[in-house]
Amino acid sequence: MTLEDFTEFSAESNGDSDDGGAAGTESTSNTERASGEQEADRFESVSVSPTGTDNGLGTLSVRDGLRVATDTQETELRAFITAENRESVRIGKYIIIPYPDAESLFCRITSLEYAQEYHSDDATEIHARRSMRQNEFHERDYKFMASLEPIAVLYTDNGTLKRRMTDRVPKPGATAKQARDSTEIKTGLKIPAEGIFLGHLSVGGEKVRTAASPPTIDYRIKDDYGSGDPLVFRHSLIAGGTGSGKTHASKNVLRQYLSEDCQYPMADGRTVSPAVVLFDPQDEYAQMHDDNPEMTPSFARKLDRENIAYGGHSDTIALVPKEDGVTYGGGGHNADQKAFTIPFSMVRDQPWLVAGSSLNENQYPALLTLLSRFFRNYGESGTYKQFLAFLDDPALKAELDESGRVHEATFDAVKRRVRGIPTGIFDQAATPITDLDQKLVRPGGLTVIPTYHLSTSRAKELFVLAVSSYLIDDKLSNAPESDRIKQTPVVLGMDEAHNFLADADTVQAQKVITKFTEAAKQGRKERLGLFLITQDPQDIAEPVFKQINTKLVLNLGDEDAIKSVNIPTTLQQKVPYMEKGQMVIYSPDNSEPVELIGLSTCLTRHGR
Repeated sequence: MTLEDFTEFSAESNGDSDDGGAAGTESTSNTERASGEQEADRFESVSVSPTGTDNGLGTLSVRDGLRVATDTQETELRAFITAENRESVRIGKYIIIPYPDAESLFCRITSLEYAQEYHSDDATEIHARRSMRQNEFHERDYKFMASLEPIAVLYTDNGTLKRRMTDRVPKPGATAKQARDSTEIKTGLKIPAEGIFLGHLSVGGEKVRTAASPPTIDYRIKDDYGSGDPLVFRHSLIAGGTGSGKTHASKNVLRQYLSEDCQYPMADGRTVSPAVVLFDPQDEYAQMHDDNPEMTPSFARKLDRENIAYGGHSDTIALVPKEDGVTYGGGGHNADQKAFTIPFSMVRDQPWLVAGSSLNENQYPALLTLLSRFFRNYGESGTYKQFLAFLDDPALKAELDESGRVHEATFDAVKRRVRGIPTGIFDQAATPITDLDQKLVRPGGLTVIPTYHLSTSRAKELFVLAVSSYLIDDKLSNAPESDRIKQTPVVLGMDEAHNFLADADTVQAQKVITKFTEAAKQGRKERLGLFLITQDPQDIAEPVFKQINTKLVLNLGDEDAIKSVNIPTTLQQKVPYMEKGQMVIYSPDNSEPVELIGLSTCLTRHGR
C-alpha cells in the first residue's frame, strides 16, 4: 500500500439513508460549508509574519527550563534562533541578553543543535524517502537552539560599565542579541582597556567585529599597578609548534615592552623603562634592531590608530659568548655586536660552573675547599688553566689528605669533574661579562645573547648559567654588585626554553633551573619577569612552570604538550586546529580565557 491508496471520504459516502434524511443532511451541510468558507476567509486575511525588523538573533526558551547556578553543569540557558539568523551563528560567539532594568547578561554560545518542531518521526521510510527527493532543507520544520554559558552580569555604576558574577536569571522570552559593542565585550570578558598588546579577539579563527572604528577588539595585558602587579612580572609563556608563528608572535609582544610608553615605577620613586635580555639559540631576535621591509604605510597607520609600537628597535645589542676556536656569524641583522667571556673569578661565588657532573655530599665541600685555597693563593686574577695546574700538585693532594680535610679519593673525583667541563670557555680574549653590566642591562634596551654558534650543549649551559646567575643574583640581592641591574626593571627571555629548563643530569642544567625558579618566585617584587618561548611546554621544569601566570598558546600537535599548558578544556580542543597566528590566551588575573589572532605582519624584521 502506498500513500496514493488513501482517498478522502466525501459527504456523498454517507449520503444514502433509509430514513429519507438526505435532503435535511444536504441542507445542513450547505449551511455549514457556507459558514466554514466565511471563517476561512476571515483567517486567511490575517498575516502570520510579524511586522517590523527583528531586534536580535532569537529569544530565550523555557522548554527545558531556564536556570543559572553557581555550578555551571546545573545552568540551563537556551535560546531559540530564528531561521534568518541561523547561518550567522557560531559556537563561541558572544551574546547579550537584557534584563527588564538597565542590566544585561553577557554570555557565550557553547553548543548549537536542531530540535524537532512537529510530531513527526524523521526516521520512517516514508519521511526519509520524501526528504531525499527534495532539493532544499526546510529550516522552519525544525527548531534551532543555542546553549549559552553565562559569563557576567553587566551594569552601569556612575556612568561606567562594570561586571559582576552571574547572580540573576533572565526573563523567559528575553531577546538574545549578538554582542557588537566594544565596551560591552571588553567589560564582559574583563579585558583591560590599556596595556601590552597581544592580538585581536577572535572566535573560531575570525576576528570579532563591532560597529566601532576600528571594528576589531584589541586584547591587552594589564601593565600597571592599579589593581595588582603588572603581569609581565608574574611571568609569561609562549608555546607553539614548528610553523605556528611563535617567534613572530614573541617579537611582536617584546616590541611592546620596548616602546617609549612602557615604564614602571621603582622603589626609589623613579619611573624606568624595562630592559629586555633574551637568550637566543637560533640567532633570530637581534633582527628586532631592523625595520620590517614588508611593513606597508597603510598597515602602519592602522597600528598608529591602535597605539601599537612597531619598527626596528635601534637600541639592540648582540652580546656574543666567546668560545675558543668558535666564530659567530651574525650576518642576519644589523645590531651592534659585543663579545664577552666568563671570567674564572665567577667560580668563587658559583662553584657549580666547574662541576662537570653531580657532586656528592663529600665532593662538594671538597670543591669549596680547593677553590678557597686557590683564590687565596692567586687572587681574583686566577684563571681556569691555573686552577687545573693547581689540582695537579701532588703535594697539595697529600697535604689535604693527611690533614683530614679532603680524602685523596675525593680529591681525584673532584679533579675529574673539573676537567670534564668544556675547554675554551673561561678567560677568553673578550670583555668579562661582569664588566658589561651597563651593556647587559639598559633601560629600554634589548640585549640578545645568541648561543647557536657554541660547540656543545654543555658550553651553552655554561654560558646561560653564568649570565643568568649574574643577572638574577644581582636583581634579587640586597647587596648587589651592579646597581644598574638592581635598579632597572628586567624582562628575562629565553627561546627554546625546553632545552635549558628541562630536568637534566648535569649540574649546570640543574642550576639553571634553580636560578630561574628563584627568579620566578621572587621576581615580582624586584621588577623581574620571565618570558619563556617553547615548542615543548611539557618539558619545562615544574618549579618554574607553576609560577607562570600568562600562557599564550599557538598550534600544538602533541597531546602531552597541549595538556601540559593546563588551559581550560574548551580551549584545549581548539589548539590542534589553529592556523598560523591563531592562539588562545589563558591569563586568569587578566581576563576570561579567549581566542586571539596575532598581527599578520611582524612589527620588526623577521626571517632571513
